[in-house]
Order: sequence, then structure tokens, then C-alpha cells
Amino acid sequence: MRRRDFMALLGSAAATWPLAAHAQQPAKMPRIGILDDAPMWQAFRQALRELGYVEGQNIAYEYRYGEGAPDRLATAAAELVRRPVDLIATYGTPATHAAKQATATIPIVMIGVGDPVRAGLVASLARREYHRQYRAQPRPRTQTAANPARGRRERDARGLSRQSG
Repeated sequence: MRRRDFMALLGSAAATWPLAAHAQQPAKMPRIGILDDAPMWQAFRQALRELGYVEGQNIAYEYRYGEGAPDRLATAAAELVRRPVDLIATYGTPATHAAKQATATIPIVMIGVGDPVRAGLVASLARREYHRQYRAQPRPRTQTAANPARGRRERDARGLSRQSG
């Protein structure tokens, strides 16, 4: 092998080495923070397991307990935010209030909250994206809608019978 070929091979290996090493790094495992673990979360974990999310393999759970006391819930929620979790799951209004006060950036999944609007957890149940895209626009009034008799006269003038139109 000539020196020039050897240098080209060495240079290309050096250039691709960091790419190969970067590609082999494992994907980030999502973390779900559960505030005030309760027996009902077993069904939640079982449903995720059925969808292919196995604890310790491709998903991690972080548990924090507040025993339902508002001051302990606030401390537990703040701990989950510092852990950095990808999602916080709460059960009940007090735990959800604590999570909402602890973060404005981490999504919160709330279960067992009767009326989140009245509880002050959300402004409305409407989806923002839906309203931006499909917001009701005023419909222009057509002349036939404004004057039904005129519409009948126009249909009759075009030769349309009253049965067909």
C-alpha cells in the first residue's frame, strides 16, 4: 500500500470515528414522575407495559410522596422538577395544584380531577390548536339566505321544480 493510500484511509477513519461513536449512544429513556403513588397507578403502569414500555428497559418512573398534605405535595412536586422528568402524573386536585405551581414547562397529566376549569387548573378544556385552525369565521350571507322567497323565484326562473330543490 502506498503512503498516499494509507494517509487517505487513516484520514477517512479519523473523520468517521466520532460519527460511529455518537451513533452508538443509547437513546434517552423517558422519565415519568408520579406524585403521591397510589394503588390506581398500578393500572397505569400495566397499560404502559402492554404498549411495550417496560420499567427499567425503555421507561423510568420517579415516585415522590406527599401523603396528601399540601405542603408535602409542593415539596414532592419541586423534587420531581429538579430530577428533570419528562412528564408529571398526578391524581387528585391537591397534587395537580402542587405540580402546576412547581413547573410551567413540564407537561402534567391529571387523573381524578372533577372539574379542572373550576379548580383553576386550566383556563378551558378547549384545545388551542383546534381553535386557531378552525375558529368560527362569520359566514357571508347569500341573497337566498337573506330572502327565501327570492331564492324560490330564482329556482323557478331557472326551470327547477319545487320538488327537486
